[in-house]
Amino acid sequence: MTHSYKLLISFILYVACALGAYANIPVSTPAPADDTADEVGPIKVGSGRVKPIQGYYFFEDDEGENTLMLVMADVTVYPPLKFKNKKEEEFYWKTVRDVKKTLPYAKLICETLIETYEYIETFPTQQEREEHLKKMEGAVFEQYKPALKKFTKSQAQMLIKLINRETNQSSYNILKAFLGSFRAGFWQTFGRIFGVNLKTSYKPDTDRKDAIVERVATLVELGQL
Repeated sequence: MTHSYKLLISFILYVACALGAYANIPVSTPAPADDTADEVGPIKVGSGRVKPIQGYYFFEDDEGENTLMLVMADVTVYPPLKFKNKKEEEFYWKTVRDVKKTLPYAKLICETLIETYEYIETFPTQQEREEHLKKMEGAVFEQYKPALKKFTKSQAQMLIKLINRETNQSSYNILKAFLGSFRAGFWQTFGRIFGVNLKTSYKPDTDRKDAIVERVATLVELGQL
């Protein structure tokens, strides 16, 4: 069972990372595709944190003096968290552990999909897309195999949830978009057997557990956890 659910998560990461490899670029540096696109590019996994300074500009006052203005990231402030019992506290700290482990990968998938979508569209047929995807599989899988081996089952489930958070769509829909309904359905069935649902929803506004995940993810992004 352990090998099976890790294979499933490996496949999901492989899909996203292989798409990024099309462009042969680091995830954090968008660039146009070139003739080296058949090589596997350096795909980086960050910390999942949001940079506190998003940008800057200069403001000129009436006297002609320029002042540097920094554009700061939004800051979310939460009230102190009170646990009803020991079980809730254990759930919280387990969530902290799992979010820290998986949030960078969820962001990687989101950024990769955004940055490479236009390049993928240059393939005239679905067959050519799949052939190129298969070509990338071996190298990308080997690149992420060491990290994926350390994922627990709860972290695999958390990754699926955070992918939904970052992309605003389920892992199932992502696979369906790139691989078709049949293969997406196969992986959904495969995942359900081992307790991983690719159609997992994310509703922090109405689901208490998802609200905790959102709180933790936000605090991790702000560097407060």
